[in-house]
Amino acid sequence: MSYKIYLVEDDKNLNLILTSYLEKENWELTSFLTGEEARKAINDPPHLWILDIMLPDIDGYQLLKEIKLKTPQVPVIFISARDANIDRVLGLELGSDDYLPKPFLPRELVIRTKNLLERVYGSPAKTINIPPYAIDERGRRVNLNNETINLTSKEFDLLIYFVKNQNLALSREQILESVWGPDYFGTDRVVDDLVKRLRKKMPKLNIETIYGYGYRMIVS
Repeated sequence: MSYKIYLVEDDKNLNLILTSYLEKENWELTSFLTGEEARKAINDPPHLWILDIMLPDIDGYQLLKEIKLKTPQVPVIFISARDANIDRVLGLELGSDDYLPKPFLPRELVIRTKNLLERVYGSPAKTINIPPYAIDERGRRVNLNNETINLTSKEFDLLIYFVKNQNLALSREQILESVWGPDYFGTDRVVDDLVKRLRKKMPKLNIETIYGYGYRMIVS
């Protein structure tokens, strides 16, 4: 599979160098020199963004907010020459998935990009059909009548857990451990909230509530 990657870097020389390295990996690379150019491409999302914070027109943080608002499931690597600690924290708070301070070796960016793509999309997997939905597990996308349903990372993780355990009664504790991990500390109310959001976005899923226990997705 050829991944589609968007690079946003206003330094022309660095943009050309990074583009050259990334294209050698046979990725479909589109580069932008301004935030405004990149903003126009948000509605045609890539598999991954590489985003510079310091742009001449739009603040990188603002662009990240807009990307995550419209396509929360798409990973973002932040790059910056400013204060590393502050930018790293702010970027992570806004939803970035990795951070690379300047100066860096282009090869390091390639390695980080590979690792993030593998972490998010995993190995090739067939499309899972839960009528009327088509679920692309690797691409972490859900389609309904050729239209993409935008799910957050946690919503997609919950969906896949239901799909792989269809027709089974799943306790809130089981869901918590699978979706949030064994180290999660907090109330199981987050499970109910996440199921509610998934039902709203995918109303044709048959997710039963098992009162006092958990949930079960019925697939005939």
